[in-house]
Amino acid sequence: MKKADLVDSYIKILHLKKYSPATEKTYLNHLNLFLDYVKNTKVSHIDSKFLLDYFNYIKESKKFSYSSMKQALASIRFLFLDVLKKEIDFNFFIKIKKHRNLPNILTTEEVKNIINSIVNLKHRAIISTIYSCGLRISEVVNLKVEDINSSAMIIKIVNPVGKIDRTVMLSEKLLELLREYFKEYKPRVYLFEGQNGGKYSVRSIQQIFKNAVKKLKIKKKITVHTLRHSFASHLLDSGIDIRLIQELLGHKHLSTTQIYTHINPVSVKKIKSPFDCF
Repeated sequence: MKKADLVDSYIKILHLKKYSPATEKTYLNHLNLFLDYVKNTKVSHIDSKFLLDYFNYIKESKKFSYSSMKQALASIRFLFLDVLKKEIDFNFFIKIKKHRNLPNILTTEEVKNIINSIVNLKHRAIISTIYSCGLRISEVVNLKVEDINSSAMIIKIVNPVGKIDRTVMLSEKLLELLREYFKEYKPRVYLFEGQNGGKYSVRSIQQIFKNAVKKLKIKKKITVHTLRHSFASHLLDSGIDIRLIQELLGHKHLSTTQIYTHINPVSVKKIKSPFDCF
């Protein structure tokens, strides 16, 4: 199969499987890099030894990060399993380990100060919703008015294809704030809409958070996503079972959620050292 035909088939199958535009772009970038490396070798003749050489090449010569390596793996796995329908051994890749930096978290007081420092009602409602529900920024901009179920006190989080929809609790305090916001702004489709309708801008949310952090002179290296980390850490500290937190965050693997057992300083302070028993 010629390169152009292969890429065309690859794109069509990505479309059929309804991958997001961002994922399609990432997969295609890695596919083209791989095909440039393959050159005159027939893709159908490639084996696990060839793949091992390729991954060593992008790691050592291209200086790919862990996340880039994972993206490359996903792209090439899709090529063989979904496009070429060829089974191939990818197990060598599990030996590549990621150094996990523990994310910074905010104290409940810091979160409270950030939210209270935001004067604009819509802006305060957005940041409050992200923290109150532990949402990703992409999830809050995709929230629709119909996703808010005030009678059941839950919010439905509708995720892109490939991820499972989930429900999170609707805080009474958040509901009160959202009602106040709704009365003033009257959103039609999306819960948080821009001035001309449609989804609210991700970049604008990032700027709202950045301005609040700067105003309060918080020195920690944090982003909007820190609110999600803080949500999980605060729940864990309050005694909520980690598997429930996993469900609320929408994590596929419990191991992803377990990182919060390592970053909660309040919980650590509650542990009595055996040295005190001497």
